[in-house]
Amino acid sequence: MKDQPPGQTASKPWIRINPPVFTGAALLTFFFVLFAIIAPEAADALFRNAQATVTETAGWFYVMVVAAFLVFVIYLALSSHGLVKLGPDHSEPDYSYLSWFAMLFSAGMGIGLMFFGVAEPVMHYVSPPVGDGETVEAARQAMRITFFHWGIHAWGIYAVVALSLAYFSFRHGLPLTIRSALFPLIGKRIYGPIGHAVDIFAVFGTIFGVATSLGFGVIQVNSGLHYLFDVPVSENVQVLLIAAITAVATLSVVLGLDAGIRRISELNIVLAVFLLLFVLIAGPTLFLLQTLVQNTGAYLSGIVASTFNLHAYEPTTWIGGWTLFYWGWWIAWSPFVGMFIARVSRGRTIREFVVGVLFVPVGFTFMWMTFFGDTALHMVMIQGIGGLADAVAEDTSVALFQFFEHLPFSGLMSMVATLLVITFFVTSSDSGSLVVDMLTSGGNEESPVWQRIFWAVTEGIVAAVLLLAGGLGALQAATIASALPFAIIMVFMCWGLLSALRVEAAKRNALAGGGRPFLQTAAGSADISWKKRIRMIAHHPSLAEVRAYLEKTVEAALREVAAELERQNLETFLGQGEDGRRWIEVRHGSEVGFYYSVRPRPYEPPAFSMRDTRRVRQDTLKYHRAEIYLKEGGQGYDVMGWSREELIHDVLDQYERHLKFLEIIR
Repeated sequence: MKDQPPGQTASKPWIRINPPVFTGAALLTFFFVLFAIIAPEAADALFRNAQATVTETAGWFYVMVVAAFLVFVIYLALSSHGLVKLGPDHSEPDYSYLSWFAMLFSAGMGIGLMFFGVAEPVMHYVSPPVGDGETVEAARQAMRITFFHWGIHAWGIYAVVALSLAYFSFRHGLPLTIRSALFPLIGKRIYGPIGHAVDIFAVFGTIFGVATSLGFGVIQVNSGLHYLFDVPVSENVQVLLIAAITAVATLSVVLGLDAGIRRISELNIVLAVFLLLFVLIAGPTLFLLQTLVQNTGAYLSGIVASTFNLHAYEPTTWIGGWTLFYWGWWIAWSPFVGMFIARVSRGRTIREFVVGVLFVPVGFTFMWMTFFGDTALHMVMIQGIGGLADAVAEDTSVALFQFFEHLPFSGLMSMVATLLVITFFVTSSDSGSLVVDMLTSGGNEESPVWQRIFWAVTEGIVAAVLLLAGGLGALQAATIASALPFAIIMVFMCWGLLSALRVEAAKRNALAGGGRPFLQTAAGSADISWKKRIRMIAHHPSLAEVRAYLEKTVEAALREVAAELERQNLETFLGQGEDGRRWIEVRHGSEVGFYYSVRPRPYEPPAFSMRDTRRVRQDTLKYHRAEIYLKEGGQGYDVMGWSREELIHDVLDQYERHLKFLEIIR
């Protein structure tokens, strides 16, 4: 029997990195950028050829795996696995629904909606993949295609990565890094070269994905400032914009997830809803409401055919330039967006997570694409404003500002849109920096500030250097091409997650039928009378009482159990925490170990026991329970007042169920 020391607060180190990942990612980034600077034409040709080869030869694979990812996450939500929490059973969500949705939307694809909300429907209307352009059928097809590209398939890709990371990190205590999703398949080798390589790949994709978006995005911001204030469109201005946006993102990263990213994400949602409602009211309102319903119906009725359509019978380069490009881009972004979504989704059930991630952002996206896209189509088709289509064809970065020219308050709305583009880029940059920092620090969520600043500044420098060197196009092509190997990794992530969930289901079945242990042991004991049970129910112990009980009775019971288990040659550990909790752990080599803990947990007192309801007395009035926690989390029953013998029987009851679980999965 070994004692584990109680937790101690260590001084915060100045550096927290995983050296192979941090060094490997930094060097790989440096050499890639150097190659793009020294030989921009060669880099551009190399990576564009790689992208073309991937889309031409592996397009069928992209289509299959993206469909499989979507089916997989929907299956998890509808099955019994949907009740599993992304964290211990007793955990609660870290963020409200509003904050959660805001961060999902901002990190996922908010900036893309600003860039393509007007441009993509108009481009498909003018040049559809099949049939003649600039017809009513082309308009219908344009919106159906736009919905398909920005619909639930993209969020299904993000959900696979986010679910795997959140489950293994928050429920099983593994690091919040991509490698953890492979634990069921390769075990502790995730801490070796394979795990390092996977995390380096994820860092590489995140840095260059964010840098690419930042580089191309400042072009749109520059166009907006040129439209509003006649600021010249030049590389120097764009580099200054990158520096300014990076500075704000760095400040947000320093402030942290709650004070920085969450608040800016909530501002994004407010501005986006304002713009959305303005376009609905100022545009052809009745037409927009009708097309929203019709577009949604067309999307739902054709989703299966659209999903598997490779245009095999009418070969075209269109699918490689649009659908396969989007699938590759979403997959390339999934390490970044997936990790960020996982980070803000602790405490949600799998079902709640899937519904929130798949359908809430998609609902908002469909409204956005309809209100902006169909208003633009209405202008071109019905109002005869052909100049808008010409402007989109010439430069997609100015499409949004040309669009607002034909609505009231165009100057004000363009200013709000420009501000929204900037804040979307800030949230993409700071959340990307947060993700990269966690990856390079081994999943540590509380790393030193300088590390977060380092990666935020690195993203800005990469974007600026490649913008000046003309390497952004090559970078974008390389990012898309890199999606193919990561798509294969994601297939293994699905396999690992499903395997782990099946094991957990087996354990739930093994533990089922146990009921509340108190009713099986203490309640059936001759040593406890019904009057004593009433006194235990009516009494509301203080924290001091519970801690005294833990120190005296629980400690003695667990030590007796541990001593006997040691005599049976079982490796046993005892421990205690700063809050007074006591636990026993029995290890079974490579198999899942047994963990049993008794912890103090505070509760608000019932009304009949409250003598003072002033807010300042709230903490004083709280009572505490001595609750049982297993590896899966809180079990929801109180053992305060149980005798030493009764506690011992409860430990053994839970241990027998654990052994039954091990027999099931062997």
